[in-house]
Amino acid sequence: MAQNAMRRRFATGNDTPPPPPPRSGKGGKPRRSWFKRLIVWGIALGLLGALFLGVAVFVTRQGLPAYDQLKSSQQGQMIEVRARDGTELFNLGPSYGKWMPLGEVPKVMQDAMTSVEDRRFYSHLGVDPIGILRSLWVRVQSGHWRQGGSTITQQLARNLFLNNSKTATRKFNEAIYALALESKFSKQQILELYLNKVYFGGGAYGVDAASRKFFGHPAAELTLPESAIIAGLVKAPSNYAPTADQKAALDRAAVVLQTMKDAGTLTDAEIAATDLKSMKFAPEGGQNAVRYFTDWALPQLDMLVPDNHEPIEVWTTLDVNLQQTAAASVAANAPKGAQGALVSMDRDGAILAMVGGTDYVASNYNRATLAVRQPGSAFKLFVYLAALEAGYKPDDSVVDEPVTIDGWSPRNSNGAYAGQIDVRTAFAYSKNTVAAQIGNEVGFGAVAAMARRFGITTPVNTMPSMVLGSSEVRLIDMTRAFAAVSARGYSIEPYGISKVVTTDGRVLYQRPQIAPQPLVQQNVSAGITDLLQTAVNIGTGKAAQIGRPVAGKTGTTTSNKDGWFLGFSSGVTTGVWMGRDDDKPVAGLQGGSAPARAFAQYMKVAVAKRPVEQFDTQLKLPAWQIEPDDEAIQADPNNYQYVDEQGNLIDPIQNPPAGKGKGRAEDGTVPDQGDVPPAANQDFLDQATGRKPVRVQRGNAVKPPAGI
Repeated sequence: MAQNAMRRRFATGNDTPPPPPPRSGKGGKPRRSWFKRLIVWGIALGLLGALFLGVAVFVTRQGLPAYDQLKSSQQGQMIEVRARDGTELFNLGPSYGKWMPLGEVPKVMQDAMTSVEDRRFYSHLGVDPIGILRSLWVRVQSGHWRQGGSTITQQLARNLFLNNSKTATRKFNEAIYALALESKFSKQQILELYLNKVYFGGGAYGVDAASRKFFGHPAAELTLPESAIIAGLVKAPSNYAPTADQKAALDRAAVVLQTMKDAGTLTDAEIAATDLKSMKFAPEGGQNAVRYFTDWALPQLDMLVPDNHEPIEVWTTLDVNLQQTAAASVAANAPKGAQGALVSMDRDGAILAMVGGTDYVASNYNRATLAVRQPGSAFKLFVYLAALEAGYKPDDSVVDEPVTIDGWSPRNSNGAYAGQIDVRTAFAYSKNTVAAQIGNEVGFGAVAAMARRFGITTPVNTMPSMVLGSSEVRLIDMTRAFAAVSARGYSIEPYGISKVVTTDGRVLYQRPQIAPQPLVQQNVSAGITDLLQTAVNIGTGKAAQIGRPVAGKTGTTTSNKDGWFLGFSSGVTTGVWMGRDDDKPVAGLQGGSAPARAFAQYMKVAVAKRPVEQFDTQLKLPAWQIEPDDEAIQADPNNYQYVDEQGNLIDPIQNPPAGKGKGRAEDGTVPDQGDVPPAANQDFLDQATGRKPVRVQRGNAVKPPAGI
């Protein structure tokens, strides 16, 4: 046996033992074989995907229109905007300039577009993998999408054949179309199509339409700074269009110039020689105050008639005559250097007129719907609404005297104090100390809740100074609140579009009848109307008188930075604001001066053809008084119950305590309940709600008011 072993050793010529068998994975199979299989499957799937992609691109390419057909196609939706009486206001829709062959488009315009939208346009096949990876990397770093990976060809495909939905299916189809376009047309043809088809804002499709609209000359005459401005519009036409915001357009153009330098199509010397500040834009033609209204109303079409691309007619609530009157009233009364805004609505919330500034061409910023400003004493509407709901009445006595609440000491505008007066007088003459005391008594949270209830959408603080209008509000929200008072305490929803129809008369949208919701009891709305009418008859709003019943309130903020007047008559509610955009003081501006005069000038026309309406100011108090909370407008006061000390459920009407009468008296009042315990004492409520009583001090005023 030893000899046989020696023979085998010499026969192999190697005295090392044979290698061990390869390690096996689970089930005894070699791991290396699984790795090979993974590679094989990956290659197979890659080939299969490439085959599928190739077939998809080939089929799509076969279905693409000819180049001349693509040139003649047009995008965009025609929208005809009408006033409430059917009068045509204007048309919105695509504007196309002259078709520009690529050779006639200035080289700086071509370079600006490719530099900012697709730097590798001439090297990719329609889809840019590097751009996609860069977009993903930025997404990972920033946590959200900041850069798009779409090429010029993909954007063209989306504009020609697809929509802007942000779905994976749309992105995949976009890539297929882009590859098909690149396989059928040259780079020059694709860029020419893109420059003549892309949307640049303001209704302008194509570089020639944009050049004529923004600069007043054909695209063949575009300069470097003009090209930079136009190229910068593609990212966000509505934000960067010179007609919307010239500063934003110039800032975006500066970014485009730097991008061109980074791409190597512009030198430092050329950038230094470019003066964007000296740019002159073509004047806007046909623009007027109507555009403030349409800028607010028309974006709502995306919700009212989504996914609609056919030509449509939009019937609005705007009254052309009243709109012209509103614009003239604001322009005639706004102090020099100040802006003005006006919102007027019918009794159902239909907007009759809207002015967002003194000159739309100079500034299309809509101060009626976007600006947030302190309302001053106009905010006292909510203070006194809360007080009336808490049980105050216009004839109740209050004391106008210096007061300090939690370290804050308001004072009246003239520095004088009237002593004992009634609530009606305190409101009419806008007594700040009384409003502060009432707000403290009913609770600043209750005042804030009342403002929310009546439609204030901006944040409302609960500091003591809030009763004088220290929280910023929007004019349209304040007008809505006063309209709700005019509607006897029922909710109002402002709207500007009544119906949308196709050009052949098919109705796509008709505003439904919306049942208003009660916000306060009728006695509360009657009481506040009493106060508002008195403020116009004998108080701070006398300049708003128009020869028929008017109810309203003035508002003026510290240092005369803001002036307000809001009021209603004969079913029309109108709010006016005036002030400077930079929030600087305006000499002599008070709510009872220029804003009230503008209100009167407009309202005399707005209600001229309407019957005179007397206000319902009769205080019809409910027979059963309960604490002022949501139950006052949501529950029946008759259903009031409590638990006695023994834990028994007591109904004070159906099951009064022993020795007392049952039910109501013949006159409908609740009989005397004697020593019936309350549902909870005040100490318990303070502890349960976490409210700490605010210390009120009588004494000299030491701080200026937040508003008068």
